[in-house]
Parts: sequence; C-alpha cells; structure tokens
Amino acid sequence: MRLFDKADYSFIQKARGAAFFSGTLILIGVTSMVLNVQSIGSWQNYGVDFSGGSLIQVRFETAVSATEIRSALGGAEAPPITRFGEENEFVVRAGLGGEEMDVVRQRIEQQLAAAFQESSFSIVRTETVGPKIGAELQTKAGMAILFSFILTLIYIAIRFQFRFGLAAVIATVHDIMITLGFLAVLRIEIALPTVAAILTIVGYSLNDTIVVFDRIRENLNSRGGRRQDPVELINQSINETLPRTILTSGTTLVVLLALLVVGGVVIKDFTSVLILGVIVGTYSSIFIASPALLRIQKYFDRKEKLKGGKKRSSGPVSVSAGV
Repeated sequence: MRLFDKADYSFIQKARGAAFFSGTLILIGVTSMVLNVQSIGSWQNYGVDFSGGSLIQVRFETAVSATEIRSALGGAEAPPITRFGEENEFVVRAGLGGEEMDVVRQRIEQQLAAAFQESSFSIVRTETVGPKIGAELQTKAGMAILFSFILTLIYIAIRFQFRFGLAAVIATVHDIMITLGFLAVLRIEIALPTVAAILTIVGYSLNDTIVVFDRIRENLNSRGGRRQDPVELINQSINETLPRTILTSGTTLVVLLALLVVGGVVIKDFTSVLILGVIVGTYSSIFIASPALLRIQKYFDRKEKLKGGKKRSSGPVSVSAGV
C-alpha cells in the first residue's frame, strides 16, 4: 500500500499561514544576526577558514575541563576553546593579531605549561589562515551560492519555463535564509564544510521542487487540465507527489540522524545543517514554491492583460504545446 495513496490536502489554502510562519523564522534569524554583530563582531560565527587566525588542537593526558584551559589562557580574554573528538582533546582558535603562527603557538604552549605539567599535553595539529585569505574565502563562498541560484534559474527556465525557475529560486532563497538564521541563533561555526552543507541544501531543495513542478506540468497538459481551477490543479499535483516526497525525505533524515549520533563532533555541525536543510527543503517545495508559482503566474497574466496581449489559457502556468 502506498503511503498517502489517497492524500487530498488543501496545501495552497494554507499558503498564507505558511508564509507567516516562514517570515517569523526568517525574522528571528535576522535578529540573531544583528545581535551577533554587536556581541561577536560579525553576523555569523565565522571559523578560522573565513575570519583568519590560528587553530591549535591540544591533547591532554589526563581529564581537563574547558574552564581550566580558559583560565590558563587568560580567563575572560582567552580565545574560543571547544572540545574536539575525544574527551581530553580541545581546539583553541586564536587570532594572529599580526603575529606569526609560531609565535602564537609558542605563547599558548607556554601558558598551558605554566598551568599544567608540560608532559601532560601535546600539540596535535596547527592551522593558520591569513585575514586576506579568509575574506577571499567569504567572497568565494557567497559567489558559489549566488551562482547556484543563477544556474537553477537557467536550468528550470530551459527545462520548464522562466516562471518555474523564478518560483524555485524564491523557495531556495527561503531555505538559505532559514538555514543562515539557524546558524546565527545557535552560533554554529561557519567553516568550509558548512558552506558545502548549504550548497547541498540548494540541490536537495531544487530536486524536491522540480518533482512537484513536473507533476504540475503533466496535469496541466492532460485532458481538461487547462480548464481546471489553478488552485485545485496545484493541490492535486502536490498530493500526487506527496508519497515520494515523504519517503525520500524520511529515508534521508534517518541516515543523517544516524550520522549525527555516531559521527562524532567532527561532522556534527555539517550533519545538523543538512538535517535542517532536508526538513526546510521539503516544507518549501510544498508550501513556498508552488504558491509562489501561482502568484507569479497571476502577476504575469495581469501584466499581459494590461498590455492588451492575447488572452492566456486558464491554468496556473502557461506551457507551450511542445513541452
């Protein structure tokens, strides 16, 4: 028996409530970004990859708390310290402040040696990124996301129509804004894996949206489709693809939850962002993309009528006979 085989939900009628819900989430995210600028100096918690600085991973032979390490490195003025992997491993992220990496590392080693026995810890890994490189990576990450939007618009405009592409981009921007808000609220570190997760979300959301749009086009081109009420046609299309959407998203979430539980701290942030992206992408393909398509079509219909153009056939979208 198919899941949701006889689904008959009125999704479009709930679009206004969904828009209010999404707007609230985005507003919370934007507010958190503003507060982050005031508290940590940037709208997101950028990691060493983007902000520049040094990353020093320290392994202790005995159990040590982050509070003890923070006290050894200057108390309130200490750089950010986080537990990494094993219980006795920590990562210290310190700004270079114009100093060489070796100087920063030596100072941290001296501070730790003064508080702990020198033989009780070892430096496992050191990384450094200059501020110019960090700024360049920020720019390139933003350009990568922007190009993904442009390519999405071009692909769907060719595969379907420009109006489909515009609706898909709106849904994708919605997903990215909610994801960035989530990162800002929890102050999850923005590193290269996080950007990879965001780009993955773009692809996943687009895939879900295309499935729904393809069914809308099929129903529109079926017998009597163009005479059907636009809202009913879109609701029918979403309900018909609902089993596939739920099963695909559900199985993906099961895998991601398993990674979150057993994957460890190294991929925790990456997995958390992907889990949110799958949920938001599924939600937006139903409650954001399809209503956006309907509104865009109505806008273009009104615009063409004002210009005295030919009267368009009734339907949520205008598709040429050859499509």
